Amino acid sequence: MNIVTLLIVWVVTAISLLIISKLPLGVEIDTPAKAFFSAAILGIVTAVVRPILRLVFAVPTFLTFDLLSGFFTFIIAVVCFSIAAWLVDGFRLRFGIWSAVLGAFALTLINSLIYRLLGV
Repeated sequence: MNIVTLLIVWVVTAISLLIISKLPLGVEIDTPAKAFFSAAILGIVTAVVRPILRLVFAVPTFLTFDLLSGFFTFIIAVVCFSIAAWLVDGFRLRFGIWSAVLGAFALTLINSLIYRLLGV
Protein backbone atom coordinates (compact mmCIF):
# COMPACT_ATOMS: atom_id res chain seq x y z
CA MET A 1 0.00 0.00 0.00
CA ASN A 2 1.54 3.30 -1.03
CA ILE A 3 1.25 6.60 0.83
CA VAL A 4 -1.39 8.06 -1.51
CA THR A 5 -3.66 5.06 -1.00
CA LEU A 6 -3.13 5.27 2.75
CA LEU A 7 -4.07 8.97 2.74
CA ILE A 8 -7.20 8.28 0.67
CA VAL A 9 -8.28 5.56 3.11
CA TRP A 10 -7.65 7.90 6.05
CA VAL A 11 -9.66 10.78 4.55
CA VAL A 12 -12.53 8.53 3.45
CA THR A 13 -12.72 6.93 6.90
CA ALA A 14 -12.67 10.33 8.61
CA ILE A 15 -15.46 11.64 6.36
CA SER A 16 -17.44 8.45 6.98
CA LEU A 17 -17.03 8.88 10.74
CA LEU A 18 -18.28 12.46 10.49
CA ILE A 19 -21.33 11.29 8.55
CA ILE A 20 -21.97 8.48 11.04
CA SER A 21 -21.78 10.93 13.93
CA LYS A 22 -24.71 12.85 12.40
CA LEU A 23 -26.90 9.72 12.22
CA PRO A 24 -28.99 8.58 15.22
CA LEU A 25 -26.75 5.60 15.97
CA GLY A 26 -25.21 6.77 19.22
CA VAL A 27 -21.78 7.40 17.68
CA GLU A 28 -20.53 10.81 18.79
CA ILE A 29 -17.45 12.63 17.52
CA ASP A 30 -16.77 16.11 18.88
CA THR A 31 -14.99 17.79 15.98
CA PRO A 32 -13.73 17.10 12.44
CA ALA A 33 -10.20 17.02 13.86
CA LYS A 34 -11.29 14.26 16.26
CA ALA A 35 -12.77 12.38 13.28
CA PHE A 36 -9.41 12.46 11.49
CA PHE A 37 -7.59 11.41 14.65
CA SER A 38 -10.18 8.66 15.24
CA ALA A 39 -9.75 7.42 11.67
CA ALA A 40 -5.99 7.17 12.19
CA ILE A 41 -6.40 5.33 15.50
CA LEU A 42 -9.01 3.02 13.95
CA GLY A 43 -6.54 2.17 11.19
CA ILE A 44 -3.77 1.42 13.66
CA VAL A 45 -6.05 -0.62 15.92
CA THR A 46 -7.34 -2.60 12.94
CA ALA A 47 -3.81 -3.28 11.72
CA VAL A 48 -2.81 -4.61 15.14
CA VAL A 49 -5.98 -6.32 16.39
CA ARG A 50 -7.35 -7.90 13.18
CA PRO A 51 -4.52 -10.46 12.76
CA ILE A 52 -4.80 -11.47 16.41
CA LEU A 53 -8.57 -11.92 16.26
CA ARG A 54 -8.37 -13.75 12.93
CA LEU A 55 -6.11 -16.23 14.66
CA VAL A 56 -8.57 -16.54 17.56
CA PHE A 57 -11.48 -17.08 15.15
CA ALA A 58 -9.53 -19.46 12.87
CA VAL A 59 -10.76 -22.61 14.59
CA PRO A 60 -14.48 -21.62 14.68
CA THR A 61 -14.25 -20.49 11.06
CA PHE A 62 -12.67 -23.81 10.09
CA LEU A 63 -15.22 -25.82 12.10
CA THR A 64 -18.14 -24.04 10.42
CA PHE A 65 -16.59 -24.71 6.99
CA ASP A 66 -16.07 -20.98 6.46
CA LEU A 67 -19.85 -20.35 6.54
CA LEU A 68 -19.50 -17.84 9.37
CA SER A 69 -16.34 -16.09 8.15
CA GLY A 70 -18.31 -12.95 7.26
CA PHE A 71 -19.86 -12.91 10.73
CA PHE A 72 -16.46 -13.23 12.39
CA THR A 73 -15.05 -10.49 10.14
CA PHE A 74 -17.89 -8.21 11.25
CA ILE A 75 -17.27 -9.04 14.92
CA ILE A 76 -13.62 -8.06 14.41
CA ALA A 77 -14.74 -4.74 12.88
CA VAL A 78 -17.02 -4.08 15.88
CA VAL A 79 -14.21 -4.84 18.33
CA CYS A 80 -11.80 -2.52 16.47
CA PHE A 81 -14.44 0.24 16.31
CA SER A 82 -15.04 -0.13 20.07
CA ILE A 83 -11.34 -0.05 20.93
CA ALA A 84 -10.81 3.08 18.81
CA ALA A 85 -13.72 4.83 20.56
CA TRP A 86 -12.29 3.81 23.93
CA LEU A 87 -8.84 5.17 23.04
CA VAL A 88 -9.90 8.52 21.56
CA ASP A 89 -11.20 11.25 23.81
CA GLY A 90 -14.08 12.88 21.93
CA PHE A 91 -15.19 9.68 20.16
CA ARG A 92 -17.99 8.10 22.17
CA LEU A 93 -20.42 5.22 21.81
CA ARG A 94 -23.53 6.46 23.60
CA PHE A 95 -25.33 3.10 23.56
CA GLY A 96 -22.27 0.93 24.17
CA ILE A 97 -22.00 -2.23 22.11
CA TRP A 98 -25.13 -1.36 20.10
CA SER A 99 -23.54 1.87 18.92
CA ALA A 100 -20.39 -0.07 18.06
CA VAL A 101 -22.38 -2.61 16.01
CA LEU A 102 -24.38 0.07 14.21
CA GLY A 103 -21.32 2.28 13.77
CA ALA A 104 -19.15 -0.50 12.33
CA PHE A 105 -21.95 -1.51 9.95
CA ALA A 106 -22.53 2.10 8.88
CA LEU A 107 -18.79 2.66 8.45
CA THR A 108 -18.59 -0.31 6.09
CA LEU A 109 -21.57 0.89 4.06
CA ILE A 110 -20.55 4.54 3.86
CA ASN A 111 -16.91 3.75 3.08
CA SER A 112 -18.05 1.42 0.29
CA LEU A 113 -20.36 4.07 -1.13
CA ILE A 114 -17.64 6.76 -1.07
CA TYR A 115 -15.10 4.42 -2.69
CA ARG A 116 -17.63 3.55 -5.39
CA LEU A 117 -18.32 7.25 -6.02
CA LEU A 118 -14.57 7.92 -6.22
CA GLY A 119 -14.04 4.95 -8.53
CA VAL A 120 -11.39 3.51 -6.21
